[in-house]
Amino acid sequence: MNLIKGIGYAASFEQFHPTDLLTWSQQAEQAGFFGVMASDHFHPWVPSQGQSAFVWSWMGALGAVTKMRFGTGVTPPGYRYHPAILAQAAATLEAMYPGRFYLGLGAGEALNEHITGEYWPEAPTRLERLSESIDIIQKLFTGKVIKHRGTHFNVESARLYTLPDAPPPIYVATSGPINAKRTGKTTDGIILVGAADEKLKMLLERFADGAREAGKNPDEMPKIIQFKVSLAKTEDEAIAQAIKEWPNGGMAFAKGDIRNPEDFESMAKLVRPEHYKNRVLTDPNLDNHVKQIQHYVDLGFDEIYVHNVGRNQAEFVEAYGKHVIPNVKF
Repeated sequence: MNLIKGIGYAASFEQFHPTDLLTWSQQAEQAGFFGVMASDHFHPWVPSQGQSAFVWSWMGALGAVTKMRFGTGVTPPGYRYHPAILAQAAATLEAMYPGRFYLGLGAGEALNEHITGEYWPEAPTRLERLSESIDIIQKLFTGKVIKHRGTHFNVESARLYTLPDAPPPIYVATSGPINAKRTGKTTDGIILVGAADEKLKMLLERFADGAREAGKNPDEMPKIIQFKVSLAKTEDEAIAQAIKEWPNGGMAFAKGDIRNPEDFESMAKLVRPEHYKNRVLTDPNLDNHVKQIQHYVDLGFDEIYVHNVGRNQAEFVEAYGKHVIPNVKF
């Protein structure tokens, strides 16, 4: 298997209109970004971010107007979407755009998933639901008629009729060792977010352990990271921009059980500049952006998706295309 390697554009559906994101993604392709990771939200983190379009509609358009690799970063199965519906959606995109789509999955957050009115489960149960959902999706990708009676989900006589030549890869976002190992064992790749080196190395090691247990070579499996920057002319401007546009990035605590953007807005009043240290890169020197991305490559990551939290998306794309992407060595 030939791994795809490169720097990708993170499309933030919490912040921007989908038409604008389509334009910036096209510009990103022209600038040298190889792919797009698109967030899947029903609500923004705070009301002032102002958007939250339906990413699955948009990805069909993205596939038509670019040649980029793309996928969700990430979709939680089993709440807003039954796993069978996600399997159908993913298979359709991969059938339309062979070899370009990936299905990024995660355990989810109450912010987006509580809207169905069902009980929002504790974290261990959320991981159980994720694992069972992946099993259902993978079975449906075989094209066979599926019946499933599980702990959390039922499927009755379901079959996907529109299938790609090969199923899209499934990548899972994880932050803990148990799920990292399970991800290596049962799926095709792992998605992480920027963290301390020790934690990233530990998660990659557990992912590799799970892959080997399943008879797979972890060196041939995608290892993906998303990291956040606030690009501005000065560090003070970058920090001010992050506080205004991405206050949730300065909240170093578990956010999975918080339900409403208004609650995050109240918490945002407590966010201070020092809270962004090691969470959002606010350095205006693009050479240091190159160093940070190169560091992730050297740690073993193949795909690095960069989310600029500011409103200056076109400026960010142009700057990275000229000064960052050409100088990172994979």
